[in-house]
Amino acid sequence: MEEEIGRGKFGTVFKCREKKTGLRLAAKFVQAAKKADRINVEREVEIMKSLRNPRLIQLYDAFDDGKKEICLLLELIEGGELFERVIDDDFVLTERACAIFMRQICEGIQFIHLQHVLHLDMKPENILCLTRAGNRIKLIDFGLARRYDPSKKLQVLFGTPEFVAPEVVNFDLIGYGTDMWSVGIIGYVLLSGLSPFMGETDVETMANVTIAKYDFDDEAFNDVSAEAKDFISKLLVKQISKRMTSTESLRHPWL
Repeated sequence: MEEEIGRGKFGTVFKCREKKTGLRLAAKFVQAAKKADRINVEREVEIMKSLRNPRLIQLYDAFDDGKKEICLLLELIEGGELFERVIDDDFVLTERACAIFMRQICEGIQFIHLQHVLHLDMKPENILCLTRAGNRIKLIDFGLARRYDPSKKLQVLFGTPEFVAPEVVNFDLIGYGTDMWSVGIIGYVLLSGLSPFMGETDVETMANVTIAKYDFDDEAFNDVSAEAKDFISKLLVKQISKRMTSTESLRHPWL
């Protein structure tokens, strides 16, 4: 076990090294003393085992002490959050770079959806860069992910207010389009540095989301192409059935 590299409400992450091979990994220790927490972590592990794809963080193994903690051994990714680049004044995020990031995000989401899984927590903090300078990314954090059967009703009431879709706020039926709304928000943020529905409070933000009105009027969009705006406009659609799918997104001329 090496140094701590992350800490959140769900657990703590350390760098570690496998003794036999020298393979460097990330060890995520998740509290699982409560039955509900244990069920959630076990669901995350089960889902991650089915998600073998270069656009997604990979689960190497998982260990359960049978008491208070479950340890997930994950691929070690050291390039930092995509979010850090968005807020870094020294990093110029060109539209071309945004399109490269968005294509990879859509490829990752397409694979997830083909496995009948919804991510349900897509945001820049859950997208990691493989290196500090490169443009390759991986999607992480499947703690809120759910198996999805379109023939069955599924409703959830969780997520990050800034990035959740109207149907989540309204506790309506969710689906693959719920992730695609979040992808649209990420695209808007990457292109402009602005968040389309951000309010003064979470309640105000969620009210803005349910109204689903936004524009490209800020000067940050002055040099953004019509194709990029069209891409966002086809995702930030209030009615879930009218949003582009991940496959349709990958066919969009902007990408």
